Amino acid sequence: MTLVPRHVLGGPRFVAPSETINLAIIGCGGQGRTNVRALFQHKDVRIVAVADPIEHHNLDAFYYKGLAGRLPLKAEIEKHYSTGSSSHKVAEYEDFRVMLEKEPGIDAVLCATPDHLHAYVCVRAMRAGKHVYCEKPLTHNVWEARRVAQVAKETGVATQLGNQGHSGDFIRQTCEMIWDGAIGEVREVHAWTNASRWNRKHLSGRPEPEPVPAGVNWDLWLGPRETRPYSSAYSPVSWRDFWDFGTAPIGDFFCHNFDPALWALDLREPLSVEASAAGGVDAYIAPVAGLYTYQFGPRGKMPPVKFTWYEGGLMPPRPDVLEEDDQLGANGNGILFVGDKGLLTCPGWAGRPYLLPGSRNDDYKRPAPTLPRSKGHHRDWLDACKGGPPASANFEYGAALTEVGLLGLVAMRTRKKIYWDAKAMRATNAPEADKFLKETYRPGWEVG
Repeated sequence: MTLVPRHVLGGPRFVAPSETINLAIIGCGGQGRTNVRALFQHKDVRIVAVADPIEHHNLDAFYYKGLAGRLPLKAEIEKHYSTGSSSHKVAEYEDFRVMLEKEPGIDAVLCATPDHLHAYVCVRAMRAGKHVYCEKPLTHNVWEARRVAQVAKETGVATQLGNQGHSGDFIRQTCEMIWDGAIGEVREVHAWTNASRWNRKHLSGRPEPEPVPAGVNWDLWLGPRETRPYSSAYSPVSWRDFWDFGTAPIGDFFCHNFDPALWALDLREPLSVEASAAGGVDAYIAPVAGLYTYQFGPRGKMPPVKFTWYEGGLMPPRPDVLEEDDQLGANGNGILFVGDKGLLTCPGWAGRPYLLPGSRNDDYKRPAPTLPRSKGHHRDWLDACKGGPPASANFEYGAALTEVGLLGLVAMRTRKKIYWDAKAMRATNAPEADKFLKETYRPGWEVG
């Protein structure tokens, strides 16, 4: 059998099943490094380039630990692929746009930048014909979520959101149990994370300016955001706390812990959203803890649903029917479905579903599988890059999941209950929400 070059067979987006996927990493911090180590397990992937405006990070103060950044990640990749008889060289760039121009052999990119760059990176890469995997949340605002989904559809590239639990068996079991009537009609859902603010000392406003460290292209890191002085309060990791760059704990964990509810109950378009914060709402930095309430209308034959999101250690009230040993979620993350015939809970990241009380779970016979099982979160995307079926957390699904979470932040920042017109993409009672639904971009950084 003669192997024909991919451009002859199917154009720049086609990767033949027999070929290796040449992949680039955009964003070389802790989550970029985590994805790289997962991709090492796939023999048909070769990481050929990395891009990040920061040369190196020390992540010992965060759960990632160790060194990350453009140069440490480049060295780790080269070491992994090199053997005694051959060496592997990784191209490295400050600016991913330059990388896309100078490395035409790249088939796919994985985006693990801060949230404020996700949409710009994804759209630019997709328009260049690259398959794209993006860490969660997919975008920084609601308009971007819709735009990214639209461009993914227009370009036809393979996409995947980094909500890893979506590709596990447990989220499929949750859907199958709910659809099988295990807890009857569901009218109430709760989900939560114990995650809080990273910055414990900086409480409000913009942080004090600091000298830019060596190896940091600060203007490039800011990307679409207005110019401001560097501060170590922003980077690494703790940028998540600031409205201009991150999306608070709800942006970080919503795509993991709300995912089973969106899939099982089709909770895509809330009618209203309201939010409250511990300590009030600051113009620059997210609160330490938030409470968000969504109202969803009927969907087909399914009844209306009230959904509540808790963060910063807040939790739903413990139901009276629980037995002494029953637990809600695990490790500070989880979801609780309240049906008219019982309760179902899952740990965070779409973990294994349990009926409550526990004695009922022991006696329950789980339904036979009806949903196709996944081969793995990265594997499904890689197979899609080679012409296989779309990954189940592709950007159409990921944009819907992201939009629901980000609407909570719109309610938080407008400081009022918003009534949502999904078709018009506007809060009908709050025109001041428009600036949070679509932000202002620096010239040259507009999302196309």
